[in-house]
Formats: sequence, C-alpha cells, structure tokens
Amino acid sequence: MKQLKLLFASCLLLCAGTMYAQKYVGGDISLLPDYENANAKYKDQNGSNISGDMIQYFKQQGWNAMRVRLFVDPSKASTQHQNEGVRQDLDYVKALGRRIKEAGLAFMLDFHYSDTWTDPGKHSTPSAWTSTDPDVLAQTLKEYTVNCLNELKAAGAEPDFVQPGNEITYGMLWPTGHCYPNGGDYNGGTFANFAKYLKAGIEAIRAICPQAKIVIQTEMSRSTNVTNFYNTLKNYTNDYDVIGISYYPYYHGTLETLNSVINKLETAYPGKKIQIVETGYYHKWYPDGATYPVSTFPTWPATDDGQLQFTKDLIATLNQHDSVDGLYWWFPEANEYGVPYTNAVTPSGWYNASLFDNETGKAMKALYELHNFAGTTGIENVNVNGNVNGNWYTIDGRLLNGKPQQRGIYINNGRKVIIK
Repeated sequence: MKQLKLLFASCLLLCAGTMYAQKYVGGDISLLPDYENANAKYKDQNGSNISGDMIQYFKQQGWNAMRVRLFVDPSKASTQHQNEGVRQDLDYVKALGRRIKEAGLAFMLDFHYSDTWTDPGKHSTPSAWTSTDPDVLAQTLKEYTVNCLNELKAAGAEPDFVQPGNEITYGMLWPTGHCYPNGGDYNGGTFANFAKYLKAGIEAIRAICPQAKIVIQTEMSRSTNVTNFYNTLKNYTNDYDVIGISYYPYYHGTLETLNSVINKLETAYPGKKIQIVETGYYHKWYPDGATYPVSTFPTWPATDDGQLQFTKDLIATLNQHDSVDGLYWWFPEANEYGVPYTNAVTPSGWYNASLFDNETGKAMKALYELHNFAGTTGIENVNVNGNVNGNWYTIDGRLLNGKPQQRGIYINNGRKVIIK
C-alpha cells in the first residue's frame, strides 16, 4: 500500500509538471531596475517592507513569467518618451533577462524595432536604419535580431517567447511598413512590406532561438482589427505560435468584447495559443482620456478593490478558454514611493494602474490574485532529475511561501519530502 501511495504521488507530480507548465502569468517589468536603482520602497499589502529581490517576491506570489521590451537606440528617443520609460537598450535587457532566467521564470522578449514607443499610433523606423528600400530594411532587421539574440544567449538570457514587433496592428517600420489590418496600403506603406519585415524577424528567431515561441501582438482599439489582421497575415505567413493581445478595458471595452474576440480567434486558428501580453486597470485617478469611462464598469471603480475585481473577472473569463495560456500585467512595478521628486523614475507622471501605490509603496490586492490564472506556478522547475531551486511546493504543484508547517508530502529541491 505504501508503495502504491508513493507511485500515485509520483504520477501526480509528473502530471502537474505537464499540465501547469503550459500556463504563464506575470508582468512586463521593463523599468524594475530603474526603480531599484532609485531606491523605491516596496511594501507588501500589509505595509511591511519587502526585502530581497523583487523578481523573487513576484515569484513567491505565483508568477512564473516576465516580459521586457527592447529598443534599438533609446538614447535617440525624445526626452518626453525617455521620461515615460523608453530606456531599454540591449545591455539593459541582457542584465534584466539574465535575472529573470536565473530566477527560473519564463522570459518574453518584446522587440520594438524602433528607438522609441511603438503602438497603433506610431512605429518610427530606427534612426540608424536610413534606407527606404524594403529589401534592405528587412535584411537590416534580420541582422539586428540575430545579433541581439546571440548576445542574449551568451549573457544567459535566452528568451522563451519572442515578439518580433510590439502592437503591430498597423504594421511597423513606418512609413514603408504602414498598412491597415485588412491589408490596405497606408500613405505609401504596404502590408506586403510589413510582412517582409515580420518574416525577416521570424526567420532570425527560428534560426537563433529555435525553442522559443513566437508571439504576434495586436491590440483591440477596434475588435474587428484583431480578426482582420490575422486573416490578412495568413496570406503571407502562418509561422508563429501565439496570438498576443493587448487588453485595457478603458481603451478596448468590456470583457464581453474580449471574450467575443477570443472565441473568433479560437475558431479561425485552432492551432494557435492566445495570450494577453498586456493588461492593466487603474486603482486610483482613472484616466481622463479613456475611451470607455469608469461608469462603463460599475463593479470596477478606480480603487484597490475595483482593480482586484477587474482582475478576478478577467481571470474568470480567460480560464474559460483552453487556448489562452498567458496573462501579463503591464508595468506592475511602477512605484515612486521613497524616490525623491527630483529623481523620479517617470517624471512625466505616475502610472496608477500598477500593482503598487505610488504614494505609500504598498502592494495592491490584484498582485496576489494573478496567480489564480495559472492555478500554480514554478512546478516546471521541479523534476525527477532533482532541479534545485530552494522553493517548496505542494504535491500538485502549488508554490508555498517557505517550508510548510502542516503534515503531508511536499516537493523541495526536486524531491518528495514528508513532513510529519
């Protein structure tokens, strides 16, 4: 009987490793090193100072993946954009990416292919990429991607997911790669040029990081943009793994809208995974320029509890879909508490949809809710070969905060441990 119990426990572990490793939850923490260097004071939800590495703290709360953006030459960005957070050059990303990998988390790399922000309203070509010949630009992009990935691998920061472009609903490398999601040309740019650039990036990723999953990211300013984009893209390439979506309810609408988009994508692209690679909701000072005012979401006021309820409702929606295997909060690390005003990390203004209060440094309740998307985290770092990461897990893979006090069978340092 004892042997059967041990065998059953082993099977549970193996099944848990297979099941839970397929879902990812975390955040885009691209400015975390700057906040750390500015001595921002992070506190937990009870107001106690968080000691130690913040990436490890996020991991302890059930996060198992992190996303980081990369610009070609952010020193060429405008002062305003630099003040908003455009600072991540290759050296910056190598250091942060290595920390993520050393912590045992999945690492998503977000190529912006620009010196500054890219989104549906702007996709400027890097200043050093002076050619207007689409073939030359495609080759330049490919060589740049190869170089970056080789350097990341050498630095111990090989990405697990790679985005060849950020929010590319309207193309990239404008003006030549400017286009409409339905395939239409835009002001001299064409979808064919854009697809050429995208395929150049994909080829580079496949060559240098063949194990990495390729994520194609769009946003939902119009729900039809998402389906139109992927329906057009399939005429040029199907060589990607994940459909990535930005979803901010104050810009993109209700969860019913998001759910409808996911349903359509699941039907049209059953072989693709879907991830929400950016999301967030305000806990204070709801934005004046929101497309959808706070009155649209009566159960989500701009408060700690309102942000928490949004997170719960989003997770409940996403967990209805087997195809959805990723959820990333954008800019969760924003926290100016303890930072002198003259040394503000984002002097252009606070971001109050983060998971910390800029005025107190306290963590928001939503930070501790996100793990429920994956149900567990970290179990992929536990295996029968005895990986050592120091964490304790339940037999079904739930990460614990320190050594358990109750009797039972647990996992520690890759082995089953009985606590009597």
